[in-house]
Amino acid sequence: MKKFSMLFLAALLCAPASALVARTPQNREQQSRPGAQAAQQTPTTARQERPAGLADYGIEIGPDPRLIVMMAALDAAGWDPTPAGEKPSVFRELLRKDQASLDPVLRKRLQDFYERHALHDVPDNPATPQDESVHYTPADQAARYVSLAYALGQPPNFEAPPPSDDMPAGVLDVLNFVPLLREFYRQSGMDARLDGYVRTHRAAGDSLREPTVEMARLVLAYLNTRPETVAVERVVTTVPQVGKKKEKQIVVPQEHARRFRIVPDLLAAPGAINFRAVGDDYYAVVPPDTDPRLSETRRAYIQFVVDPLVARYNRDVTARRDDIKQLLEHERARTGADLSPDIFLTVSRSLVAAADVRIDATLRDRLLQIETSQKLQQAKDQAAKDAALKESKAREALIEDFETGQLANAYERGAVLAFFFAEQLRGLEGGGFDIANFITPMLAEFKVERESNRPAEYAAAVARSRESRRRALEEARKTAAPADDRRAELLKGLSDVDELLRVHNYEEAEARLKTLHEQYQEEPLVYFALGQEASLSAQDAFDETVQAERLNRALAHFRQAILFAERQPDTDPSIKFRAHLASGRILAHLDRRDEAAKEFDAVIAESAAT
Repeated sequence: MKKFSMLFLAALLCAPASALVARTPQNREQQSRPGAQAAQQTPTTARQERPAGLADYGIEIGPDPRLIVMMAALDAAGWDPTPAGEKPSVFRELLRKDQASLDPVLRKRLQDFYERHALHDVPDNPATPQDESVHYTPADQAARYVSLAYALGQPPNFEAPPPSDDMPAGVLDVLNFVPLLREFYRQSGMDARLDGYVRTHRAAGDSLREPTVEMARLVLAYLNTRPETVAVERVVTTVPQVGKKKEKQIVVPQEHARRFRIVPDLLAAPGAINFRAVGDDYYAVVPPDTDPRLSETRRAYIQFVVDPLVARYNRDVTARRDDIKQLLEHERARTGADLSPDIFLTVSRSLVAAADVRIDATLRDRLLQIETSQKLQQAKDQAAKDAALKESKAREALIEDFETGQLANAYERGAVLAFFFAEQLRGLEGGGFDIANFITPMLAEFKVERESNRPAEYAAAVARSRESRRRALEEARKTAAPADDRRAELLKGLSDVDELLRVHNYEEAEARLKTLHEQYQEEPLVYFALGQEASLSAQDAFDETVQAERLNRALAHFRQAILFAERQPDTDPSIKFRAHLASGRILAHLDRRDEAAKEFDAVIAESAAT
C-alpha cells in the first residue's frame, strides 16, 4: 500500500498547481489524401515486438518555423480565437507585447487582407425545409492559412508554389497573403525573435512525448501492425546505352521516409487540431494542452498507419469501385451532402473511423467490466448484485448507442463503409493477427444493399444517444456549483504560470506569481507554484551558487505552502503531500539527508492519514 501511495504522490508532484481545472476541448480535423503510394510489403500474422521510441513509430514532435511566423502574422491581422470573456493565452500576450511597435501601415494591410478573405456565416433560411445555416469558428478562419504555411518554403524566403487547382482546399483563396507574410517577417523583428519562439514551442512539445508514445502503442496494439515508415516511389529515368546513341528508360525505385509530425502551436484556437497530409509527411498541428491519447491526434495517427495499407491493396479497392460509388451516390441523394468521389479516400476514412470508434468502445467496455466486478465483490446481498448488473446493462446499452452515433456521423461524412469495418474489426479483436492480412477479404465481403440500409438501422440509436447527452448536460448544469469568480481568477492565473513553466520562461512566471502573491497572500497554491518556479529554474542554472540559492528559495516556498495548507482545512490535501515530497527531493539533492528523511516520513504520514 505504501508503495502505491508513493507512486501516486510522485504523479501528483508532476501535476501543475492548477490541475484542479479540467479542460475538454472540442477538436477539429482537416484531412486530405496523401499523394504518394506505399511500398509493397509482406503482411505477417505473428504479433511483432513493439518499437519503443517515437522514431520507430514514425513520429516526430517539434515546432515548424513557417507555421509560427504565419500564426504571428495572422494575429497581427486581427485573428483572435480567445473565447469571449477570457484572457489571451500567455504566449499570445507575450507575442503582442513583442509586436507592439509593428508598422501601423503594415498592420492595416494585414487586417484589410484578412477581413476581405474572411469566411462569412450563412444564416438559416426559414423558407427552406432544411437548416442551411453555416457558422465559421476561429479554427475555420485559420485553417486555410495553416494549409498555406505547409505549401510554402521555410523563412526567410517562404517560397510559394505557382497557383494551381491542385492546391489544398482554400489555399488558392489566400495565396496572395504570402507577400504580406514576407514583409511582416522582415519588418516585425521576427527574424531576431524566431529562434526564441522555436525554443518555446519545442519546450511545449516536450510534454507531448510520453502521451504520444502511449497513443501510438494503443493504436498499433489494437491493429496488431507496425507503421510503414518508408515509402517507395517508382521513378522513370533515362540512362545512356554503351555503344548506342539512344538512351534507355528504366524504372528506379526511390525510398522516402514517412513521418507523422506533431507540431505544437501556441497560437492555435483552443481545442483546434489541424491535420494535413503533404506527400509522405503527415502533420497534426495541435494546441499545447492536447492529449494525443484522447484527441483527434489519435485518429490522424490511425490515418497515417492505414493509408499505406489501402494503397498496398489498391487492386482490391479498384475491384469494388462501382459498388463503392453506388454507396456514395445513394448517400449523396439521401442527404444532399457534397461527398468526395475518391474511392480510396472512402475506404481509408471508413477504416480509420471504424478503428478509432472501436478503440474507444473496447476501452469503455473494459472499464465497465472492472467497475461492475468491483461492485459485485462489494455487494452484501443478492439485491445489491442484481442492481449492479442492471446498471451495467444500462451503461452497456449507452456505450453501444454512443458507438453507433459516432459511426453514423462518419457514415454521413462519406465513410460509407464505417459500420461494415467496425463489425469486421470487432470479430478480429484479441485474435493477435495483423490487420493487413484482412484487407482483401473484408473488401470482398461487403454488400451494397446492406450498407445502404445503415441509416434506417441506426436512426433510433442515434436519437437515443442524442437524448442521453442532452439529459446529461442538463443534469450537469443543475448540479454545477456556483462559480467563485475570485477563485476562478486565481486558477486561471496559475494555469498561465504552468504554461510559462512548461516552456521554461521562468522570468515571466516569477513576475506573474509575485502579482498573484500580492492578491492571495495566504494561498497555499501560490506558494507551491513559487516553489515549483524556483526549483525548476534551479535545474537550468549552471552556476552552483545560483542553483543553491534557488533551491533554498524553493524550500522556503514549499514550507509556506505546508504552513498555510495546515491553517486552511478546505485546502486540497495533495498540496501538503506534494510540498513535502518536493522538499525531500531538494534536501536529498543538497545532501541534507536527515532533513530529507523527515520530509519523506511526513509524506508517508500524510498518505496514511488520508
